[in-house]
Amino acid sequence: MPVSKTSKSTRPLILGNAAIGQSGGPTAVINQSLVGVIEGLKSFKSIKKVYGLRHGVSGLVKSPAEMIDLGKLSAARLNAIAKSPSASLGSSRDKPDALYCAKILQACKHANIRYFFYIGGNDSSDTCRIVSELAEGNGYDMRCFHVPKTVDNDLMMSDHTPGFPSAARFVATAFMADNLDNASLPGVKINVVMGRHAGFLTAASALGRKGASDGPHLIYLPEVPFSVDAFIADVQGVFDRLGRCQVAVSEGIQTADGRAVAESLIEGLDRDAHGNIQLSGVGGLGDALAGLVKKRVKKKDGKAPRVRADTFGYLQRCWPDPSPVDSREARGVGKFAARLAAKGASSGSVAIVRASGKTYKSVFQRIELRDVAAKTRHMPVEYINGRNDVSPAFIKYATPLVGKLPELAHL
Repeated sequence: MPVSKTSKSTRPLILGNAAIGQSGGPTAVINQSLVGVIEGLKSFKSIKKVYGLRHGVSGLVKSPAEMIDLGKLSAARLNAIAKSPSASLGSSRDKPDALYCAKILQACKHANIRYFFYIGGNDSSDTCRIVSELAEGNGYDMRCFHVPKTVDNDLMMSDHTPGFPSAARFVATAFMADNLDNASLPGVKINVVMGRHAGFLTAASALGRKGASDGPHLIYLPEVPFSVDAFIADVQGVFDRLGRCQVAVSEGIQTADGRAVAESLIEGLDRDAHGNIQLSGVGGLGDALAGLVKKRVKKKDGKAPRVRADTFGYLQRCWPDPSPVDSREARGVGKFAARLAAKGASSGSVAIVRASGKTYKSVFQRIELRDVAAKTRHMPVEYINGRNDVSPAFIKYATPLVGKLPELAHL
């Protein structure tokens, strides 16, 4: 895979150790990135040892003695880890502030860590940014590299993010099979998909549609204000036309005033350590929408249709059938981050950029941490079709990422 030139902002190499951590929600290919960094650092003469952080920066601060010497792992072991889903080192949901990052820096100083690699989403990139700035302010020469990962596909500056294509593949195939189930026993089926602020993963439900009557018939994204009345009218319209209706709903759908629909329909929702309403893995939104459909959507005889709801939850993240493109690129961003360090690049993140041409290709580029840190990318308007569907532009964008989907048929 071709790669872009590294930044002109470089420094002389410094002798020391490297540390690699994994953060946030695991994915089907996050270990590809881990192994990519390890492989990329093997010929880097300035690095004495490559440590793996148990449970990210949480483990580094609380249990630094539990760091793993990754240089002792055989190539066969690394390849097996790369092909396995979930975070092999263990992950962390911590969102470090300046005080926490000062503890991270202190732990790095103690272990003579001069090259810090953190695999994760926008919060992880912000951790890299803060630690990098603290190190510079304290006169400690340490380069911090963010290696991108998230199934939400919501990192700025990238065409897409490692983890998303594999999760999108799961969503697409799950909807393909569920569409046939819905056709076999007609009714209304609601599937809730991950995505707090970005609708890319929910949009992927459309990738397996072939015929005009195939589901999902309705797709609701966080970027489009959600109205219960409009939702009921949409479902009733599809049901009247087809005698069934399959619906894809993002867990993060919002009302016009920006309030999460889950919050308005469900009482007593838990909140995470960052104060966010817990959405993933919670079946309440699907159940609440199903309850509304049962009450307000009617068959021709005046009775309620058969209604069911599923929340895909964490199954989406680590299903062991990754996209080939995703596996290759996830390994590649790890190697590219290591290459940046070996060439003396200053701290930064890695972006995947789609190359022009008829055949799908991508390149890697170094970007500044501040350009991705703590920022959220949303579905572009050209990928959205009205209030309840995606456009052909999205299908064209996402199709080459997920790999060949199964061929399904029915009578």
